[in-house]
Amino acid sequence: MDLTAWRYEDGIAAFRKEADAASGEEDWARLKNAYLSKKNGLVTSLLAGLREVSRELKPRLGKEINQFKKEVEATLKERAKVAPKRKAAGLDLTLPGMAPRPGSLHPLTLTLDDMLKWFTQMGYDISDGPEIETTFYNFEALNTPEDHPAREDADTFYIDDNRLLRTQTSGCQIRYMQTHTPPFRMVAPGKVFRRDDDATHSPMFHQLEGLVVGENISFGHLKGTLEAFARAMFGEEVTIRLRPSYFPFTEPSAEVDVTCVFCGNEPCRVCKGTGWIEILGSGMVDPNVFEAVGYDPDKYTGFAFGMGIERISMLRMQVPHIRYYFNNDRRFLDRFKVG
Repeated sequence: MDLTAWRYEDGIAAFRKEADAASGEEDWARLKNAYLSKKNGLVTSLLAGLREVSRELKPRLGKEINQFKKEVEATLKERAKVAPKRKAAGLDLTLPGMAPRPGSLHPLTLTLDDMLKWFTQMGYDISDGPEIETTFYNFEALNTPEDHPAREDADTFYIDDNRLLRTQTSGCQIRYMQTHTPPFRMVAPGKVFRRDDDATHSPMFHQLEGLVVGENISFGHLKGTLEAFARAMFGEEVTIRLRPSYFPFTEPSAEVDVTCVFCGNEPCRVCKGTGWIEILGSGMVDPNVFEAVGYDPDKYTGFAFGMGIERISMLRMQVPHIRYYFNNDRRFLDRFKVG
């Protein structure tokens, strides 16, 4: 091989160009054979050609050929280290990358955002409290004595005799009343915990409770507020009905139903043929609750309500089972992407 015109710079530039263009195992195998084959590889031919050059050129060419050989071997050796990992993982690192799948807000977050947006537009404050609550805030201050069935171990996750995982965000209402003077409006969203697990209930779920306190607050104010809320969540054609019920911290109390959003008052599986679906509980604040926080029950009245955010979301988004919210299944979550 005539080495008179060969230069290291030209040789290594050509090799690097071929290495950059290699896109698969076959290309790299061909490159290794072309440059390092002991029979007819380029490096072998260059070393053999040194015997034919003049004594003056031999030192320079020998140094450049050895440098060229080292760089070619280093590049192919580095490639050999990566190849087994790629093969074991079933990957070809030379392929173009995959674009990341952008995430989105969780459907519960979307529902809660809409709920809070409506309440804040209506002049409500947003309050919060600890998830590990005391029995005073979770029960006693809410007119729930020690012998009440709601305080049994079968329903509540107790930590000790005085602490528990809150079963409702109503404790936030007590804390709010202790630090605020009426009139006011407030809502308290957050996680709550109960020993319950079926298609529409989870041991951990999300709740939003509301409280309005002032002078001359009536049951009519409660009904008007809840009717406006239901129409904001489910559409202007929705109507509500209030059924007498019982809660320790409200009197009188009422369960609130909305016209079935699935069948339009025609019998269906969701409403069980009644044309109505329960969405929340409500009532006028019991005077005993006002006394527990130092309010004068002869001066102030108020109403309270509480609802499961999962329940509102399931109805709005037609989700059949509560477990879909917690399975982290991308196929389910992608249904609710915005934009």
